[in-house]
Amino acid sequence: MFGLNQRGVSGYAKIGVETGVLAASPVKLIVMLYEGAIAACYSAIGHMQQQDIEKKSAMLTKAIMIIESGLRTSLDKKSGGNIAESLDALYVYMSGRLTQANIRNQPELVQEVIKLMTDLKSAWEAIDQNKATAQVINQAPAPQQGAGVNRSLAYLAKV
Repeated sequence: MFGLNQRGVSGYAKIGVETGVLAASPVKLIVMLYEGAIAACYSAIGHMQQQDIEKKSAMLTKAIMIIESGLRTSLDKKSGGNIAESLDALYVYMSGRLTQANIRNQPELVQEVIKLMTDLKSAWEAIDQNKATAQVINQAPAPQQGAGVNRSLAYLAKV
């Protein structure tokens, strides 16, 4: 009578993800892509340990698709310069490592990619945090304590 309707639960989860995507900043969207790829990689490792080749391959393919179709295609190489080029090369490397992990059934290659993506995700989260801090500072009323404080706040807003 009160059994779990998996389809209904999946529907609510999908709505939650879609709502999060619609409300997310561009930086948060990148963080979400990293989170999805990392989760798929962890899932793949679990399936490797269970020797479930089909699910392992599906999860590694999902991670590769997030890297290739999400992270790589979001790069603006024209205005991103060397950073965008370096990220592109790193994404190609990560996709290749995941492909090799899938072929050779080597979880250590997946762990390597997880480490890289976790480091990159942390960097993007720091960028997002810095933007949020700058917004709070810009929206705060200016203190009345003199020009020195105002200059300090202006400097912090630029950081």
